[in-house]
Amino acid sequence: MVPCMLHAFVVAELCIAVIGVSFLVRSAVLSEWRWARSGWFPLALVWWVWLVVCTLPGIGESGTSSLMQALVVIRYPVMVAAVQHRVLRDPATRVWLWRVIALCAAYIGLQVIMQTTLGFNLYGDVRWGDGQVTGPFFKPRAGAPMAALLFPAVLPVATMLLARRTTLARLGAGVLTVVGLLVVVLIGQRVPVLLTLLELLVAALLLPSIRRPAMVALVAAAVLIGASAVVVPPTFYRLVTKFSTQMEHFRESPYGLILRRASVIAGQHPWHGRGFNGFRTGCADPATFHGWNWPADPTDDGGGLAGCNLHPHNPYLQAVTDSGFPGLVMFVGLAVIWLATVGRGLWRRPDALRVGLFVAALGQLWPLAATSSAFAIEIGGLFYLLLGFGLSEARLGEPRLPVI
Repeated sequence: MVPCMLHAFVVAELCIAVIGVSFLVRSAVLSEWRWARSGWFPLALVWWVWLVVCTLPGIGESGTSSLMQALVVIRYPVMVAAVQHRVLRDPATRVWLWRVIALCAAYIGLQVIMQTTLGFNLYGDVRWGDGQVTGPFFKPRAGAPMAALLFPAVLPVATMLLARRTTLARLGAGVLTVVGLLVVVLIGQRVPVLLTLLELLVAALLLPSIRRPAMVALVAAAVLIGASAVVVPPTFYRLVTKFSTQMEHFRESPYGLILRRASVIAGQHPWHGRGFNGFRTGCADPATFHGWNWPADPTDDGGGLAGCNLHPHNPYLQAVTDSGFPGLVMFVGLAVIWLATVGRGLWRRPDALRVGLFVAALGQLWPLAATSSAFAIEIGGLFYLLLGFGLSEARLGEPRLPVI
């Protein structure tokens, strides 16, 4: 399923549907519903019901199409529950899934290196118009999946090599960690780089054995970013020049305009938002054209139509514009429960695979970040699959290294 989330979205959606329906049918036939009455799922069910209610005609303002999309959002929580409680019960299946994750991370990384050095990827696609490295894709979207897959793929191998206590094995672990981080830097997307750095720091905090390779990787990343001013100027421009300019003038940046528009929509519809896709359908309403200086400056329209986008680029802003502050509170509660469950016991008994899955979930749920839509299959689907994997590993609670 992971490769399909990179290139074959329709097939990935079909896989999610088959997993969810099969799991529900099995639960009904065997009358096994304990999974639905415990843990995080009851809150997820309430959150989904509230999202649907907020999208109903007469309450929501996003139309019938959005209502249909809200109804099928339940596929993600059901898939997570299926992966957590049933799909990954067999150790061989867990090892197989890890191998697929590792291969997908290697697939992205090698194509990033190929496009950086040769100017084109395996399919003949060249860099994007502004110089971004697209990896195996025809447009710049390699950063987010690479940031999600990197540490679940790399940490188990790195710790296994370090456990051998030979110079060659330690060198291999260091090279693997450094190359993984440098690939994300070469992609040149600001938020994935920052989230990957956060994930690396948290992983090093939980796994003492990788602290030295992590420090080497951080130094190498800093050197590459500095050298990119000469070696790959587009990367330096995006990671340093453009990023510093946007932070200095954040309110006027596209992300600042989106944040302001989302806050206006949330303020106008605090209890139930505008329903599913509330930001997308509401940002073009002139009633939301209130910039940061409004009402002191009545002419400040917050960019007008330029402040619009398909989604607010943040799962928490998406929750509040779709389902109001009650929906936001429930989503925050889910995020806290997920992270607490996936990370349970890691401080006392760290396991490389579990740490990798924990930091991947942390990166996706980090509130101060610009992300894709929370329900887009290429990112949302990947996040929920990795989340189910992490919840399954926490449920079983047996440290293990993958069989390579």
